This record gives sequence, structure tokens and C-alpha cells, in this order.
Amino acid sequence: MPVTQAPESRDQSAGLVRQATHQPRRIDSQTLMGGSHLLMIEHGGHSYYLRMTRNNKLILTK
Repeated sequence: MPVTQAPESRDQSAGLVRQATHQPRRIDSQTLMGGSHLLMIEHGGHSYYLRMTRNNKLILTK
């Protein structure tokens, strides 16, 4: 039986080729939020806000 390789995906922003078998980085939401209910994320010259609601849901807004 022939050996097959995992499909590759191309990251458009950096031009990097990654194997599809790599797992995404994981971080607990409590660690990410640092005990706060609001986190500002800077990305591509824009500010985004990650909020934790009273119902323990996460909402990302620009």
C-alpha cells in the first residue's frame, strides 16, 4: 500500500507551508483574559476587543 502524506496548507500572509497535522496553539480563556472581562487585541493596525459576557460567552468586536 502506498504511503500518503498529509495535505499542506499555505499561509497567505507569511507564505509559509504548514502540515495539516499540526495542532493549533491552545490557551485557556481565563489565562488569556487575565481575570478581566475585556481584552484589547492589536492586529494589522486595528484594535479588536474580546469581551466575556455575563453568560460566560466570548464576543470579538472591532
